[in-house]
Order: sequence, then structure tokens, then C-alpha cells
Amino acid sequence: MAVEVVPEWMANLEDEDVAFIKKFLLASGSLKEIAVQYGVTYPTVRLRLDRLIQKIQISEETAGEPYIALIKRLAVNEKLDFDTAKILIQEYKKTKEGDAL
Repeated sequence: MAVEVVPEWMANLEDEDVAFIKKFLLASGSLKEIAVQYGVTYPTVRLRLDRLIQKIQISEETAGEPYIALIKRLAVNEKLDFDTAKILIQEYKKTKEGDAL
């Protein structure tokens, strides 16, 4: 059965993230094997996997809020610090609450 629709959580990933997932699966989930393939240490691979997990969780949690998802992705990718991300999300939520009233 071919996948005709890419899940939203997967569509939001970068190409290198998808390549990492493929290698991870082909290595039967062995982080040690992935570390050898990438020529990096085990903790480096573990960190990359943790960030990938965060990206997927963010996508799932914020499916109806693309702006919040963007802010969280920027923070996970270290393009925006977490304190600034929190402030932006809080202000956005205040604006949304104000619109609902």
C-alpha cells in the first residue's frame, strides 16, 4: 500500500530529517550504528534524535496553530531563543483571546 498523503508532521520536516529517519530505520534503531554512519559521537546522534522528536511533537501539538508551530520550530532549531519564543507565543495567545471577546 503506497502512501498517497504525507502526514502533516512529516511534511513539516526538513529533507535531512527525513534522511535521518530513513537511516535510523535501516539501522534498526541503533544509535551507535547511526553515529558510525555520520562519523559523530553517540551523544551527538542522541541530541539530533531528541530534536527530531521535539519537532514531531510540536507539529502534533500545534496542528491548528501554524504561527505557534513556527515559533516553536525556530526555538528547537536554535534560530530563536526559548525565552523569546515564550514571549511571542504568550502575546499571540493574548491577541487571539482578545479577538474572541
